Amino acid sequence: MQKIDLNGKTILVTGAAGFVGSNLVKRLFQDVKDAAIIGIDNMNDYYDVSLKEWRLKELEQLSLNSQLSTFNFIQGDIADKATIDDIFEQYHPAVVVNLAAQAGVRYSITNPDAYIQSNLIGFYNILEACRNYPVEHLVYASSSSVYGSNKKIPYSTDDKVDNPVSLYAATKKSNELMAHAYSKLYNIPSTGLRFFTVYGPAGRPDMAYFGFTNKLVKGDTIQIFNFGNCKRDFTYVDDIVEGVVRIMQGAPEKKTGEDGLPIPPYAVYNIGNNQPENLLTFVDILQQELIRAKVLPEDYDFEAHKKLVPMQPGDVPVTYADTSALEHDYGYKPSTSLRDGLRAFAEWYADFYQK
Repeated sequence: MQKIDLNGKTILVTGAAGFVGSNLVKRLFQDVKDAAIIGIDNMNDYYDVSLKEWRLKELEQLSLNSQLSTFNFIQGDIADKATIDDIFEQYHPAVVVNLAAQAGVRYSITNPDAYIQSNLIGFYNILEACRNYPVEHLVYASSSSVYGSNKKIPYSTDDKVDNPVSLYAATKKSNELMAHAYSKLYNIPSTGLRFFTVYGPAGRPDMAYFGFTNKLVKGDTIQIFNFGNCKRDFTYVDDIVEGVVRIMQGAPEKKTGEDGLPIPPYAVYNIGNNQPENLLTFVDILQQELIRAKVLPEDYDFEAHKKLVPMQPGDVPVTYADTSALEHDYGYKPSTSLRDGLRAFAEWYADFYQK
């Protein structure tokens, strides 16, 4: 592994106004000295833009007060090649973290164009720029959805992942294949991260915990898919960010094979909690924490507001991460409990929406 000191480096974070991206930039402000952090986001309206604007405002505030690093935000789309080329030409980032993507399994069924633009063309533009303006490390978001309906659990990065059950999953697997080709051809150190159901304060409203909360507050009924027989490896956003920061600092080593050609400096890791939780347990803890944070009244009739329904197209019954490789290579394993994570979300929600 090639150690990378992030201090004094130029770091490009795509999707910087997104959930994981904004939390990563926040963390870099805390930990990294004299870095020039460049953020890009297209600020699209896939979900409430005011949330992205709030995250961005927070980052701009932090950058004003930061004695350590600078932050420069560019509103633009990674699918626009000229924009990406301009950024690389102007700033020459040493480390690139590509988190910009069209997310969501169900949305990919009705809006496939968005996924081809952002996840395939956008990622291709990033790879091309990394080839033309060599970087020390490209880190990019993949997804647990690449495992499709794999029967073997926990999911290991050694498993075959050739059977995606959504276009979203197919684009994420494509990212891994494209990165491998560029690592092999151009010796670009790249690491893909398969995120498992990320949640936390100021998250994405299309995620179950956030959508459930919005509906319960309005008195609507929430639908629990697969009649509640779903398990998810819920991963708290700070745990994801910790993993990303560690991996940014350790790039796959460049080596030459017996044929004199590069052995691709390429790796893929799972980042998950390594502890799948039943959806009904998850919803029960969420309800308790929403009552504790006074988002819901104490006498809320939860049973009257939930409905068990069949599985949705593109969904899988279980996600479960084998994180042993991450532990072995980077000494890291996510550890935030579901209750602690949902408590932080409920307190943020009360503060953001109700004050």
